[in-house]
Amino acid sequence: MNLWWLLIPASYALGTFPTAHIVAGLVGHDPTAEGSGNPGATNVYRVAGAKAGVIVLLGDLLKGLTPTLVCLLIDGRLLGLAAGMAAMVGHIAPITRKFNGGKGVATLAGFSVALYPFVVLALFVIWIPLMKFFRRASLGSLVMVLLFPLGVLIMPETRWYEVVITAVASLLVTLRHHENIKRLFKGQEHAIE
Repeated sequence: MNLWWLLIPASYALGTFPTAHIVAGLVGHDPTAEGSGNPGATNVYRVAGAKAGVIVLLGDLLKGLTPTLVCLLIDGRLLGLAAGMAAMVGHIAPITRKFNGGKGVATLAGFSVALYPFVVLALFVIWIPLMKFFRRASLGSLVMVLLFPLGVLIMPETRWYEVVITAVASLLVTLRHHENIKRLFKGQEHAIE
């Protein structure tokens, strides 16, 4: 067995790091008890301000980017993908918080930047007008997440397992947005001010 694969549980552990709890807590807020109750950058932005929201966003991005990039450099794309996926699952379902974590968008974006920077750039170009027009973070996130595996699929020299893993990652993040999807259909989703 390749011992580098021991980095997968380490990546999961990094994903469980409670960025939102720590940052919001420093300014007297609990993101799981305020706003939408989600420990993510958008909710921290709402309840604790723009600066706290940006810090959480960067922290959650780094949780996905760092292990993916390290594992990519050590042992190639498959290990990088597995590490990124593990970090994202750690963020979504942290064992340290009874498997109740964030929605995984920023952590997925972090590991995507390491492996598919051009796909992420293209999706960001789509995300900007969506956010300007609809002002719904969940809608912009869902569109990006759903288009992500398609972007990976059309990249040159993409291997089949990359499409499968990114599709599974996208599905997990989409499932975590089930309440947002319901609110979007009802016209009750929170707007970004």
